[in-house]
Amino acid sequence: MKAVILAAGAGKRLGNEQGPKPLTKLLNGKTILELQLERLAPYFSVHDTLIVVGYQKEKVLEAFPEALFVYNSRFAEENTAKSLWRAFRKIEEDVLWMNGDVVFRPSVLQKVLACQATCMAVNIATVGGEEVKYRTHAGKFITQVSKEVEDPEGEAVGINFMTKKDLPLFRENLARCPDKEYFEKAIQWCIDAGMQVAPVKIAADECVEVDFPGDLEKANQLITSWAQEERLAAGWIKEGKLT
Repeated sequence: MKAVILAAGAGKRLGNEQGPKPLTKLLNGKTILELQLERLAPYFSVHDTLIVVGYQKEKVLEAFPEALFVYNSRFAEENTAKSLWRAFRKIEEDVLWMNGDVVFRPSVLQKVLACQATCMAVNIATVGGEEVKYRTHAGKFITQVSKEVEDPEGEAVGINFMTKKDLPLFRENLARCPDKEYFEKAIQWCIDAGMQVAPVKIAADECVEVDFPGDLEKANQLITSWAQEERLAAGWIKEGKLT
């Protein structure tokens, strides 16, 4: 099993002028990408994780010298469909992939990997215009996924899993996506062709995709909340006071 992180974009909507968006610092002192690799570590070795780089790739390579990389030299002209296709050309087994700007609790990966079928992590929430939306058939399988879905059930949060048997069709559809298309277009084509994609439902406070400054603020709030819950669970806080 392999893991892929899409980290080729510049993240201009975040207003981040310091470097690639996945290297954005969080309140806990870690970068988004550093936290993602930490979350992946219990399931994937560094040799089974591919990071797709593009914008200011040298900074990412320098930050994670032991990692494996796929370079999208056309990152300025291409979107996530083609970045993912470049990585998937090197993979012939079950694969989990995520956008390089997703901040999430470990429980999200636990739920996705426990599915053991092609799936997408989704929430049930009010969704803005820029988010990737989805609909299901009676909650069982996803029928629509894109930014244009009408009357959506919630957001597809950018963490996904595909089995080896579904990979060839998905790779074929990624290859025929226009350069500026998102990988969700290829998933939709696969669904239209009969592929079953299960929704793995997570709570709205388990994951956030950092596109805008407000998302970064939310991510930092969640990280603070998660850390406090972890300390409570470990018995480090009693009756509201540190021990």
